[in-house]
Amino acid sequence: MFIVSFFLTLAMGPVFIPFLTKLKFGQTVRDDGPQSHLKKTGTPTMGGFIFLVPMIVLSLFYARYDRQILPVALVTIGFGLVGFIDDFIKVVKKRKDGLYWNQKMLGLLLVAVVFSFYVSRSGIGTDIIIPLLGMEKTIDLAWFFIPFTVLVLIASTNAVNITDGLDGLCAGITLIVTLFFSVVAMTRSEWEYIKIFSSILSGGCLAFLAYNAHPAKVFMGDMGSLALGGAVGAIAIVMKLPLILFVAGAIYVVEALSVIIQVASFKLTGKRVFKMAPIHHHFELSGWKEVKVVYVFWTITLILSIVSLLALGIKFY
Repeated sequence: MFIVSFFLTLAMGPVFIPFLTKLKFGQTVRDDGPQSHLKKTGTPTMGGFIFLVPMIVLSLFYARYDRQILPVALVTIGFGLVGFIDDFIKVVKKRKDGLYWNQKMLGLLLVAVVFSFYVSRSGIGTDIIIPLLGMEKTIDLAWFFIPFTVLVLIASTNAVNITDGLDGLCAGITLIVTLFFSVVAMTRSEWEYIKIFSSILSGGCLAFLAYNAHPAKVFMGDMGSLALGGAVGAIAIVMKLPLILFVAGAIYVVEALSVIIQVASFKLTGKRVFKMAPIHHHFELSGWKEVKVVYVFWTITLILSIVSLLALGIKFY
């Protein structure tokens, strides 16, 4: 499925990019950001279609063999739909901030609650795996499972969305993280559908990099980043591995924390901790080239994914 997803996504680029350009669905770049980003203004956005359409097609195809893939695909689509509405308001209605914060959160919460309730009633269980103690050591969250997993989904989708700020950064990191989950899913037969779904996503992310790597020809938009964040969170939940996201997905976590710290510091003291948040902009303003930040963050994610495999007791021989 990885290879099929890769080629389908690759084929979507020449179809969707000119279409988005014709519709003038161009990115609006923040004028208070790095000056080097101003030249990106007008680059087609809402490119999430390029990898989400193949994901939907391949998930529906595989559902003939295992319908368990559908809820994970649906939660991805649900978060992507919220992002689509947000993007549509930005580029078509010309409202710079898109959906109002409360509207966006309501949409994300609705999708997260429905999915978390489904998981708790589906037979997957309400227990989660404790990293460092092997794959068999779990703790049952019982009634706390739904609020916890809702928090995981909301946090992951927003963190991935925040990470989508440099050419190829979000797609590359998510490629590595979904490959990590594919490898873990190979260890249990009941996770076969997760292995397939993660492979579909990773193949799509790799192909998307052909158009999104620096200099980007298209951006995934909130539709793409919110969908990927929802997918990563959903995969972690059904595999009982939400805690491992703090390791394998540490870049997501640091990106989100940098924004929280920056805002809190400025409100409390009037001073900024970083030159700009999210933290990838801090490194840019510290003199790093955009591609250097991306490559370093990719490398860190790869190393931490390997560490995560070791923490789960997964051997390579």
